[in-house]
Amino acid sequence: MRRLPCDPGVTGWNAILPEAGPAQPLEEAATADWLVIGGGFAGLAAVRRLSQLHPEARIVLLEARRIGEGPAGRNSGFMIDLPHDLSSEDYGGALEKDMAQTRMNRAAINFAAEMAKAFGLGGEAFVRSGKTNAAASAKGHQHNLDYAAHLEAMGEAHELLDGNAMCDLTGSDYYRSGLYTPGTAMIQPALFVRGVARGLASNRVRICEDSPVTGLRREGDWVAVTPKGRVTAPKVILAVNGHAESFGQFEGRLLHLFLYASMTRPLTEDEAARLGGAERWGLTPADPMGSTVRRISGPGGTRIVMRNRVTYDPSLKIPEGRVAAMGRSHDKAFAARFPQLAGVDMEYRWGGRLCLSWNGAPALGEVEDGLFSACCQNGLGTARGTLHGMAMAELASGVESGIVDHVMSQGTPSRLPPLPFTYVGATATMKWGEWKAGAEL
Repeated sequence: MRRLPCDPGVTGWNAILPEAGPAQPLEEAATADWLVIGGGFAGLAAVRRLSQLHPEARIVLLEARRIGEGPAGRNSGFMIDLPHDLSSEDYGGALEKDMAQTRMNRAAINFAAEMAKAFGLGGEAFVRSGKTNAAASAKGHQHNLDYAAHLEAMGEAHELLDGNAMCDLTGSDYYRSGLYTPGTAMIQPALFVRGVARGLASNRVRICEDSPVTGLRREGDWVAVTPKGRVTAPKVILAVNGHAESFGQFEGRLLHLFLYASMTRPLTEDEAARLGGAERWGLTPADPMGSTVRRISGPGGTRIVMRNRVTYDPSLKIPEGRVAAMGRSHDKAFAARFPQLAGVDMEYRWGGRLCLSWNGAPALGEVEDGLFSACCQNGLGTARGTLHGMAMAELASGVESGIVDHVMSQGTPSRLPPLPFTYVGATATMKWGEWKAGAEL
């Protein structure tokens, strides 16, 4: 292995939960029928689907850190059913392609819902509450109108909200309009993945945390080496997103980004009353480069989560101080939206990795004999990660399905230009996008 995961800052989603029990790292030589590497959305979905297809099989999942500390516990918690193309100004694309992707996203959401129900996770971990595209400018409002027209052509339910309705929802008069769609599931990402992992563990499904894979090689079967142990298995599903390159796969074809978020301390009763609005809501920005905002209420208290800014980091690491620097952008966006909460500080700040390809294709399939990749979700890891984990479990099992047909029809990641050109081009594109976002940021 060339490098191990870097997950900067403390993700608030995980920190506000009760402390997890002791990790169960791999500390011996083990054998299994199936090995899954990576304990995020793709890896957990793969384990769940494998356990359904092979009820007697021995399955081992290896996670480099604790479940919930990695990228799966660092996202904004939107499991979106509708088209959400991050490279498009209004998220929409070609009509038939978007309708097909929506069907697949909903299959993944249904699968996640089934896991949440089977493992008794509750509404704080997973709820189909919908989400709202929030527009703070005339340009953002036009994006919402264009996206609404696209949804109309798709035959999808949606509701346009005016500024007063947005204020009633959020307590903020910052927004000019909103576009509500009912099909998104909102999750507490760390709570969800921790709960799923706990529910999957059994005498035949072993979840090994703090067990980074430091080597993966063929010795007849596949052998994965960790600091204190090893697993031998005939088939492996690699569910590590951009770290597929660290395993020698899809080299020179993946774009590695970091996104940044901050979470407030709990609001006092007086502060929550001053804010007003609904107890829980989630806003995606009308412009994809804008700020995502959530209000959460639960055992961790009433809090606001802000997410904006993105950087291209091909080393999969970021400089010390980057998270704090990006936090200043969150503070500015928070102050603009919620002046009535002046004095409310951010308690947690973090960065999270995601992976894109130049042509928007995932990194899927049997990349070597018995080694299957469920990687590169193109910034939509909650739904597509779940979908890709399901699909690779089915493909590796020889199961024919519409899900496998769909994901395998998307092609493979195209080769990137030489690194200096990619770095300059990607960085300039993102900075230009953030500048154009204006008030949406």
